[in-house]
Amino acid sequence: MRKIALTAAGLSLAVGSLGVVFAPSAVAATPCPSGAFCIREADGSILGKNIFYSYGAHNLSNVIGDRVLVNSQTGGAGFQLCFGYNGVNCSEVDRATGEFAPYDMTPINSVVLVP
Repeated sequence: MRKIALTAAGLSLAVGSLGVVFAPSAVAATPCPSGAFCIREADGSILGKNIFYSYGAHNLSNVIGDRVLVNSQTGGAGFQLCFGYNGVNCSEVDRATGEFAPYDMTPINSVVLVP
């Protein structure tokens, strides 16, 4: 009887482990290309129109709600978020690289990339 109980426990553990292996995984976020500044969609994807490589102001279109910002620029380049179009009424320059916590982009109308 002891052998059956141990086998059943082992089977339960194995099935539990398989459940973890075969459990559906979260959709991986699209990576931001090296040298770019990106704005992710709510589903984790990045639209081509929201990948920026060149320095200067970039006006945004239909970028609203909470979005993850990703700074993959190199050489210490930074970015600013601006309330106005064409880089007007902007935040301080942020030079940190990587992903930022979701930010409400609704009032933001442009981003500026700075060297």
